[in-house]
Amino acid sequence: MDVPELLRRAARHVPAVAPGAAGTTVADANEYLDHDEWEVALGILVELGDAYRSETAFWDLLAEAARMMWQSRTERWCHWRRFEVVHGVIRADLQLVDPDVAGGRRTPIPGDGRLRPLWDIGDVTAAGDPDLYVARLWVEAQPDLQPGGRAVVRLAPLSPQRWRRLVPGDVITMHEQMPVVGIASIVESVLPVGDDREA
Repeated sequence: MDVPELLRRAARHVPAVAPGAAGTTVADANEYLDHDEWEVALGILVELGDAYRSETAFWDLLAEAARMMWQSRTERWCHWRRFEVVHGVIRADLQLVDPDVAGGRRTPIPGDGRLRPLWDIGDVTAAGDPDLYVARLWVEAQPDLQPGGRAVVRLAPLSPQRWRRLVPGDVITMHEQMPVVGIASIVESVLPVGDDREA
């Protein structure tokens, strides 16, 4: 299957009236496809997928199209969004500690989901120590997060079921070694469709 066909198939998943953040619709994406403007069409479809409740098949088609177009960051974003369709969305306001403080990062955090830090979400081991969990991190609206910086991030836990009790306002900490690297406040926690928050 070639890129235009992948994008056209993805476009069929989008409701005709669903507007993107910029007011674009699936008709705009199809018009760009008619003029062989694949990158613009891909961008519009990704935006539309973020604006309505999309399905895993939609993100699979876009990820494959992005891969074939050598759009690696877009491909990673499509895989990320697919994960969120299955496991839910967790967003947090993350403040990194100052780089001069013990444990503070001295290099930027890549913003495209490659970093897999440990997180203290409030659970403890049988010995009473913090039970830390791995979650990938995506920085919203910027390519990376500078040392000591602050940004809204999305988290993709390796064990999503453990995170389902988190609600907006909960505070969690990020670790790469023992000292705290960052402090985050949950701003959004949305379960996948058909799932109920654990009691």
